Amino acid sequence: MKARRKQKTISVRLPETDLAIIDHAAHLCGLSLTDFVRGADVRVAEEALMEIRPIRMSAEGFAAFVVTLDTPDDPVPEMVDLLRKPAPWSLDMVAKS
Repeated sequence: MKARRKQKTISVRLPETDLAIIDHAAHLCGLSLTDFVRGADVRVAEEALMEIRPIRMSAEGFAAFVVTLDTPDDPVPEMVDLLRKPAPWSLDMVAKS
């Protein structure tokens, strides 16, 4: 008796241009077309579920969550320095070049 396959096949009709893009991306990632598409599909499905599923927590847990959001963290000196520098595309930087 043969073991049951735990995998299912999905058939998708794609324009040749879409298939060429997907195949090229899979090749660049070093993956088979199947592995690339499966990974992309699962990621998109997980993102969709995260957007739709409600997050449930107790009233105490929510209160602790709000306190954490409202409590400022210590500044990171490297980030402070970086944010004080003018952006390379700002008018100040363009005038200096």
